[in-house]
Amino acid sequence: MQTAADSDQPLSERALSKLKWRCRRGLLENDLFIARFFERHEARMTVGQAGAMETLMDLSDNDLLDFLLRRKEPEPEWAGAEVAALLQLMRTDGAQRPVISPSS
Repeated sequence: MQTAADSDQPLSERALSKLKWRCRRGLLENDLFIARFFERHEARMTVGQAGAMETLMDLSDNDLLDFLLRRKEPEPEWAGAEVAALLQLMRTDGAQRPVISPSS
């Protein structure tokens, strides 16, 4: 069983690799949100965030997209604080376009 202290521990490289593989989705829109999240946060991802991501990955593609696009909000008793916080990060990061550096 995971304790609150474990939740804040950094995610190991191996666990991150497995999580990224698990996060591959069938809808491009979901993949874009997830990829942008990992681009910005994978270096400091915690065990708790990984658990929250696993919870989100149990959803169907359409349900996940509805949450990411704020068409629906997750039930607090199902999602919990970590899932809600992760979802908010993913929504913020996914809504931003990638930074493109100007050509020289």
